[in-house]
Formats: sequence, structure tokens, C-alpha cells
Amino acid sequence: MTAAIDIQHLSLRRSLGWRKPEVNVLNDLCLRVPEGAVVGLVGRNGAGKTSLIRCLVGLELPSAGTSRLLGEDSRTLSADTLERLGYGPQSPELLGWLDGHAHLRKFATGYRRYDVERAHRIARQLDLPMHTAAAKLSLGDQQKLSVLLALAHDPNLLILDEPVASLDPLARREFMRALFAEHDDGERARTVLLSSHLLSDLSRVVSHVAFLHEGRVQLFGAWDELSEHLRAWPCPTQPEPGLAGLVHWSAALRQAVVDVRQWAGPTSELQAMDMDGLFEALNA
Repeated sequence: MTAAIDIQHLSLRRSLGWRKPEVNVLNDLCLRVPEGAVVGLVGRNGAGKTSLIRCLVGLELPSAGTSRLLGEDSRTLSADTLERLGYGPQSPELLGWLDGHAHLRKFATGYRRYDVERAHRIARQLDLPMHTAAAKLSLGDQQKLSVLLALAHDPNLLILDEPVASLDPLARREFMRALFAEHDDGERARTVLLSSHLLSDLSRVVSHVAFLHEGRVQLFGAWDELSEHLRAWPCPTQPEPGLAGLVHWSAALRQAVVDVRQWAGPTSELQAMDMDGLFEALNA
């Protein structure tokens, strides 16, 4: 299957402060995202989600390894590939004196595929006040405007960094519903990668999930398959030895795979594990 995102042994070293030594922010990371997949990139704060996304879109150069978007090296993306890419950063980068309509007009000059009617339909779906200057919008509405700009040219690949971080729980659900209603209505399959530190943001909207920890992908798979696996293979209530044996490291891929067969305790001590439990186990 063709990969919309292909990351091979990507590493990034960076100093975390003045006169501080460099550390591995990303560590030999590998990930292949198939075309048309909606992938949730999950990890705690500091796991490397934003650093990975910045490398993917060419805003930061890796220390080693490669990443390819839509078949091209992330470091040298052509104008045609940039036309097919939509990116929403964690901190919205907007012109504070311009309202939503002015942002769209300015944005439209750089993209041949921009569709004004489609952009305004998405704005209505996101319940975004388009006549308010960006500086006067709430941080949540600023994030919505940033996402709108990422979607306005109907990209083949959409990459969003913590798009709902500034929204309350109800607004998060409504935002995700509106975002993926637009995705489902598209004429062609769009690949989406969105990061979050909360699994609840991703439930019922993603097709795949990648668990990131200390700069590595620990586990990547289809959401439904992982959920079914966890239901079919119960895990122990006690942290030892079951959860310690939950993650079996693969030296070849440097990724983790679920292997509950290592647990041979009494059936009475078993209970089904959900995705939140898996997330906690992977970060233990």
C-alpha cells in the first residue's frame, strides 16, 4: 500500500536550553502512514509530537534519517507538493489585525485549488466568527481559524498539531465532529495526521493510532484492531508481572508490539484493558 507519510530512522538532537547539552528529541523513529488513513499521534507532553510534525513539514531538519510526504523528501518539498499539503501548528500563526474573511482572501492568492464557497462552508461547520479580528478571537477560535486555513485548499494530506488543545471538552467533540464531517464529504480520500495527548479526542474519529514515547513510536496500528485485541486478550489487574510484560520490544523495528501471551497468571486476576489502559502501560 502506498504511504502518504514514510519516516525511516528519523532522529533529532537539540539543546533544551542555553549551555545545556544536546539530547535526543526524536530517536530512530520509524512510521509508515497509508494513503487515506486518519492517524492519531498520541503521547504525553514532551514525547516529541511537535518536533516530529515540524520535521515532517520541513520546519526543522532532522539530525539523521529521512521523512517523505506524498513521495517527496520533507526537506525539499516542491511547490506542487506544498499545494497538496495542509498544516495547522499548535500555536496559531495569524495576522492579528485581519478577520477570518481577510485571512482567506490573503491565503487564496497562494493556492490554485482554493475554493471560497467550500472555505465558508467549513467555517460555518466550525462555528467560527469570521468578522472578528484574529487578535480578538479566543485561543480556541484562533485554532479553528488556523485549521480552516489548512483545509481551505482541499489538501491531499492534512497535518494538525494539537488542534483542540484550547477547547473545552464539549467544544472538542463538536470540533472533531465538524472536522471529520468535512473529511467524510470529500470527493477523494484525504490522509490526516493529528496529534493529541488525550485519547478521548481521537475516539470514533481516527482509523489508526501511533503511540509516541521519548521520541519513538512504541506502537502503531488500526484503532479497531487494537481495541478488539485488547477485548479479546485480557490483561492483569496487578502491575507485575502483567503490565511489565505487556510491551515486547522489537529490536529490528524499535517499536513495541502488544504481547499479552507473556501473562500466565490466574484467570481470576484478569480484566479487559481499554485503550487508555494501554496508553498508561506504554508510558509506565
